[in-house]
Amino acid sequence: MSKFPCGNTRREMVWQMGGGFAGLALTSLLYEDGFRGLQAAGPADAGVHSVVADQSRARLPGGAKSCIFLMMNGAPSQVDTFDYKPALEKYAGQPLPEGKKYINSGGRKVGYLTPAFRKFHPGGESGLLISDYFPKVREHADKLAVIRSCHTDSHAHGSALVQMNTGKTFIGRPSLGSWCVYGLGSENQSLPGYVVILDQRGGPISGQPNWSSGFMSAAYQGTLFRPAGDPILDLRGPKHVTAAAQRDQLDLLAELNAKHLAARPGGAELAARIGSYELAYRMQAEAPEAVDLSRESEQTLAMYGVGQQPTDEFGRNCLVARRLVERGVRFIQLYSGGGHLEETWDAHESIEKNHGRHGAEVDQPIAALLTDLEQRGLLKDTLIVWGGEFGRMPFSEGQNAPGRNHNPYGFSMWLAGAGVKGGVAYGETDEFGFEAVVDPVHLHDLHATILHLMGLDHELLTYFHQGRDESLTDVFGHVVTGVLT
Repeated sequence: MSKFPCGNTRREMVWQMGGGFAGLALTSLLYEDGFRGLQAAGPADAGVHSVVADQSRARLPGGAKSCIFLMMNGAPSQVDTFDYKPALEKYAGQPLPEGKKYINSGGRKVGYLTPAFRKFHPGGESGLLISDYFPKVREHADKLAVIRSCHTDSHAHGSALVQMNTGKTFIGRPSLGSWCVYGLGSENQSLPGYVVILDQRGGPISGQPNWSSGFMSAAYQGTLFRPAGDPILDLRGPKHVTAAAQRDQLDLLAELNAKHLAARPGGAELAARIGSYELAYRMQAEAPEAVDLSRESEQTLAMYGVGQQPTDEFGRNCLVARRLVERGVRFIQLYSGGGHLEETWDAHESIEKNHGRHGAEVDQPIAALLTDLEQRGLLKDTLIVWGGEFGRMPFSEGQNAPGRNHNPYGFSMWLAGAGVKGGVAYGETDEFGFEAVVDPVHLHDLHATILHLMGLDHELLTYFHQGRDESLTDVFGHVVTGVLT
């Protein structure tokens, strides 16, 4: 039998081709079962095969299965919520001492030191001080690790939000949720691995880049669920189209797209779109059930404040988040506050008016989420993150004004759940709550810690892009071990 130029006979070539296709199928099955180092590179993966294969290096023992990020869009005031500063009462009405690095007021007036607008009280056995804007969350003080020394690089909402979500102040990088799904995958192939639920008043000022997958495949970007009504528009097709007909349509579309992709190697966006069609088809069966709150008891609905005002919307979103965690969704981000200024936590006009309104909307639902996850045995596998894009100044915005301006130099966030040491306060701002002075935690450190708690090494979780191994923390950041169990 004559041989081809490659040195094989025709039968040998056909046999090897058959074995190769079987190997591809086996590799795909193994990858879905967690053997990520064995993923094969198809046309859409050209140039990133080594990165996907290296993901397994970033995995740490244990780690949370899911993360719920409670994003207080607009920036809550740390000195009015989780960072009690008695010096503000002592020096009320006086200017911030000279020498403090107040760099940019954004054109707004600089006033005088102003005490907290609501009282602080100790919570739980730990005695963690939390203000009356969060009385129900205070009941869970022994679950919280409050980081009081966070700081960031921007005082503008748009860039600070992007940095909180992606690690950089500029647009175009993958978000935290994208990195988590890229590193860990999703446990449920019929639901998105990364879900974002906005406030019905609007989204964050910098929009879609906050949940973008950046230079990664679009398969890793966040999927928006609506905060009211049907969470996913147009999920179901027309009634006259049967499931069998829809399956035939998708098969034909996939075949045509595959031919188009084969002729254009490296088409990651098209490959992601092909996958999105299949995901949408599977979601038709599972997503409606996942967000169907009629399956919850009246007691559970009441605990979250569903059907009550002002807790109904955020309560629903928190309850949906719990249901998504139960179903294996990897990363869920809930936004409180939408649009701009007083519709968010951006309390330039009045801390009491603004935080009183928004705190009342979220306090009960967040407390219910912590209770519910714990009762169902899910809290030990779920990481909860709470915070805004920066904090607020310890002085008023103008003379005798009840609002506060932006403060990127020192603010508070808290963690709870999987791997988190509860009932602790880590780091300190100065006596006025102006800037982080003890154990400062930059956003890179926060992101490194979140990834660590999710079971990922932030230094090893990389994605090869334009000749460089990119990472969320970009060679910066240290895990904050003081908040870990």
